[in-house]
Amino acid sequence: MSDNNGVRKVVLAYSGGLDTSVILAWLRERHQCEVVAFIADLGQGEELDRARDKAYKIGASEVYVEDLREEFARDYVFPVLRANAVYEDGYLLGSAIGRPLISARQIEIARKVGADAVAHGATGKGNDQVRFELAYQALQPDIKIITPWREWDLHSRSELLAFAADHGIPIDRTGSAERPYSVDANLVNTTYEGELLEDPAVPAPNGVFFRVRDLRDAVDEPETVRIGFRAGDPVSIDGEERSPAEVFALLNELASRHGVGRVDMVENRILGMKTRGVYESPGATVLLAAHQALEAMVLDGEVALLKRELMPRYANLVYRGLWFAPERHMLQAAIDYSQTDVTGEVEVALYKGNVTVQRRAAERSRYNRGLVTFEQATSYDLSHPEGYIRMTGLRFRTVPGGSK
Repeated sequence: MSDNNGVRKVVLAYSGGLDTSVILAWLRERHQCEVVAFIADLGQGEELDRARDKAYKIGASEVYVEDLREEFARDYVFPVLRANAVYEDGYLLGSAIGRPLISARQIEIARKVGADAVAHGATGKGNDQVRFELAYQALQPDIKIITPWREWDLHSRSELLAFAADHGIPIDRTGSAERPYSVDANLVNTTYEGELLEDPAVPAPNGVFFRVRDLRDAVDEPETVRIGFRAGDPVSIDGEERSPAEVFALLNELASRHGVGRVDMVENRILGMKTRGVYESPGATVLLAAHQALEAMVLDGEVALLKRELMPRYANLVYRGLWFAPERHMLQAAIDYSQTDVTGEVEVALYKGNVTVQRRAAERSRYNRGLVTFEQATSYDLSHPEGYIRMTGLRFRTVPGGSK
C-alpha cells in the first residue's frame, strides 16, 4: 500500500539500528519517495561507516555522515553545563541536548537537497518525538514531518524483525542489537531504558552497563585531575589546553575507571507518564562538580541564589525539547552573563564513584581570606554585625509577649 501524501524527498535521522533501518525501507514503500539518510556522530563510539553502507543497501539515495562532536560539546553541552542543569536531581540531559543539534543539521540538509519532509525514529510514548518535532517546527515551520511510530501498524520488536526479514534488511545481532533494553549514547551520556529495566523494584543487572566500571572493579587508588575553566567553559585538563570534545573524551575515560557517573532514577516524562532511566555520565559528572566549585568562589551570593532558582526551569526547558524557544534563549543570556568571571582551575579526586573537590582557584575570586580568618581581621569591624542583627530581629521584638 502506498500513500505518497505529496512527499517527494525526505531526510531521515538514521542510526543504523533496527528501528531506523525498517523506517528507511518503510518510507520508500509507503510514501514512494526518495530517502536521504543523515547519520550524526555525537560521540556514540560506533562504526558509522557500516551504518552508511547499510543505509545505501536498504535504498537511501544519499547518505550524510557528519562528525558533530566538537559542535555538540561547544554549542549545546557547554551552555547546559554553565547552567549546572540537572533534570529532577539526576539526569544530566545528555540525550535531550543531542536532539536539537541532530534536528538542526537535518533541516540544513533538507534545504540543501531540496527535501520537503523530515523523519525520525522516536517512538510514540517517548520524549524524543517531542524534541525532534518541536525543533523542526522552530527551525522550518512549513516542513512536513513523518512520524512512522505514530502512523504504521508495526507495534513490537518481533513485527519489526519480520518486516526486516521480508525486505532483506540486514540486522546486526551483536552488541546493542541483542540487548533487551533501549540504548542511546553520545559524548555526554549513555541512556538505558525499557524492557528488563521497566520494573523499578528490580536492580539493573551488571551486564547492562558498558561505559562506567562497577565499583567493585574500579581503580583502588584515588586519582586527581585539574580542570581549567574560562568564562564557565572547561578549556584544559591538567594544564593542557583541550578542545571541547577532547575535554569530554579525556574525562569520560578517567571517570569511567573510577566508577563515576552512574544514575538510576524514576523521572517524569514529557507526556505525563513516569519512566525509569538508567544513565552513565562520567565526564559530565566531574565537570558539574568542578564548575559548581569554581562558581562558589566567584559568583555574588544573590546571583548564585538566583541561578540556583532558575536552574530547574532551564533543565525542564531542555528536557521538554524547547532548546530553540525564546524563553530558553532568555535564560541562557542571564546564565552566560553570570559566567563572565568564572575563570580558574579546580582539582578533583576521583575514587570509587565519588568526585571530591580538593582545590580551587579563580582569577577574580570573591573569597577574601582577610575577612574570614579567625585571626585578627584588619578590614572588618566586629561591632558592625550588632546593627544588622538588631534590625533583622526588630520584627520579633515588636510582637507582644514575644514570637510564638
